[in-house]
Amino acid sequence: MFWEAISAARDLGRLHEIATVLIRYGFGDMVRRLGMSGVLERAGRVLHWKDVHAMATLTPPERTARMMEELGPTFVKLGQLLSTRVDLFPSDWISAFEKLQDQVPAVPFELLREQLVADLGRAPEEIFARFETEAFAAASMAQVHRAWLEDGTAVVLKIRRPGITETIEADLRLLARLAEIAEGGIPELKPYCPIDVARQFSLSLRRELDLEGECRHAERIAANLVEYPYIVIPRVYWQWTSQRLNVQEYMDGIHGRELAALDAAGLDRGLLAQRGTRAVLKMVLVDGFFHADPHLGNVICLADNRLAFIDFGMVGRLSTARRDQLTDLVYALMTKDAIGVVDSVLIWVGDRPVNEEALVIEVDAFLDHYHGRTLKDLDFSALLSDLAAIIREHQLVLPADLALLFKTLISLDGVGRRLDPQFNIVSEVTPFLQRILRARLQPDVLIKRGWRSGLRAIRLLSSLPDDVRGLINSMRRGGVQIKIDVGRLDHFGHQIDRAVSRLTIGIITAALIIGTSIISATSNTPTVMGLPPLGFIGFLASAVSGIWLLISIWRGRKD
Repeated sequence: MFWEAISAARDLGRLHEIATVLIRYGFGDMVRRLGMSGVLERAGRVLHWKDVHAMATLTPPERTARMMEELGPTFVKLGQLLSTRVDLFPSDWISAFEKLQDQVPAVPFELLREQLVADLGRAPEEIFARFETEAFAAASMAQVHRAWLEDGTAVVLKIRRPGITETIEADLRLLARLAEIAEGGIPELKPYCPIDVARQFSLSLRRELDLEGECRHAERIAANLVEYPYIVIPRVYWQWTSQRLNVQEYMDGIHGRELAALDAAGLDRGLLAQRGTRAVLKMVLVDGFFHADPHLGNVICLADNRLAFIDFGMVGRLSTARRDQLTDLVYALMTKDAIGVVDSVLIWVGDRPVNEEALVIEVDAFLDHYHGRTLKDLDFSALLSDLAAIIREHQLVLPADLALLFKTLISLDGVGRRLDPQFNIVSEVTPFLQRILRARLQPDVLIKRGWRSGLRAIRLLSSLPDDVRGLINSMRRGGVQIKIDVGRLDHFGHQIDRAVSRLTIGIITAALIIGTSIISATSNTPTVMGLPPLGFIGFLASAVSGIWLLISIWRGRKD
C-alpha cells in the first residue's frame, strides 16, 4: 500500500500539492493508479477531480512541462534531466523538456547574509573591496552576486539558497516512492525505467547541491585542457569556497547566444565553433570527464577568439572501457557497419530481450538512408537522434552515462551550427577517431591489453576448481536454490490474500446471522429491542461485519 510507504507525515502536504497539480493538468488517472488519491482521502484531504480539462488544448509534452514548472525546482531539474534521455523520449518530448527554465526571482540579500557570513567567516564587505547585494543571476538552487577583490579582480559568488536542501530532499523521497509504485503498478511506464531515472536524478541533484564539488569539476577539466590555450576555465578561490558557496573568477565576455554582439566584436564564429567542439571532444573521447551541458548560455566568448566554459554542476563520466565502446560505435556509424552498430548497442542494453535480426535489418536501413552523403552533408545530430529512436522503438534503454553523452553530442552539434551554419561536427570527430584507433593499435597498448586479459584468464582458471567443488557440495546438501522473479507476483498474492480475507469475513457474517436467528427463535430470556441479549449482540456484530465487508469491496473496486 502506498500509505505504508509514507514514512513521515511532513511529506503529506507536499504529496497533496503534487496530486492536485497532476489532476489540474489532466493526469487524474495516474493519481488514482499510483494510489495517491486513497492516501490523501484517508488523511482527510480533498482533491478537485472536476478540474481535469484546464489544459486540454495543450499537447501531452506541453502539459507535462508546464506541470513540472508549477511543481517547482526539483521537478524542473527532473525535466532537464529527462531532456538528456533521447533513448526514452521522442523529439517532441525532448523539445518540451529543453524549454524548462530554471529561473526564479532572487532571494533578498538580507535573507542570505547570515548564511554567507557563516561561510565566509566575516561580512562580505570586510573581505571584498566592493560587493553587489543585487543578484547578478538567480536559479532555483543558487544565485550569483558579483564582487571585486582589493586588486580589482572581478569575482562571482554562487550562493546556495537557504532551506533548499530540505525542500529537495522531501521531493526526492516522494519521487523515489512514486517511481517504485509507477514501475510496479503502471505497465505503460515500465519501459521508461522510473526507478533508474529517479536514482540517477537523485545522484545528479545532490551533486549539484555541492558547490564545492562544482569547483573540483572545473579544476579537473582545466587540467585536462591545459594543451588548449584558447579554452579558459574560471579560477577558483578556495579560501572562500564551501558546499554552500563558491567563489570564482568573473568571465567578462559575450555569451555565445548573442550572435550579433559576436559579429560586432569582430570574433570568428566558425573558429569559435571549431575550438569549442575540439575541446568537448577531447573531454569525451580522451579524458572521459566532460562538461555535460555545453549550451550557448554556458559558453562565454572572449577576445582573440578564446572561449570560457562556466557552470560545471552537471558533468559526465566515461570509463576507459566505455570510451572504447563509444569509439567502436562511432566508427561503425561512419563506415556504415550495421552489425558493428548493433553489437555496440547490445553490449550497452545488457540482458534485455531483443529481436536481434529485426534490429540489424532496421539499423541497416537506417545507415542506408545516409549512404552516399559526404561529410559536409552528413547531419551528425540527426544521425544520433535516429539511432536513439531505433533504440527506443525496440524498448531498449541506454545506461545513464551514455544517454547523457548522446544528448551532449547532439547539443554540441546544435551549438556549432548556430555559431556557424557551415559547421559540421563529423569533420572534427574524424581526426579524433583516427588518432584513438591508431593509439589502440600501438604495440605497447596491445601488449598491456593482452597482459590484462591473460591475468584475468589465469585468475578465472585458478578459481574454477574451487567454484565447481563448492557447487557440487551445495547440490549434495540440497543448498542450490533457483530464484524466479515473476513481475507483479507480490501484488497478485496481495490481491488473493485480500479476497480470502473478504470471503472469510462473509462466511463469519453469514454464520452469525444464522446462529443469531436460531437463538432469537428459541430463547425465552428477557429481550433488548425485541431480541434476546445474545441475539441482539449477534445481529449487531453481523451488521458491523457486513458494513465493513461492503466498504472493503467498494474501496477495492475504486483502487
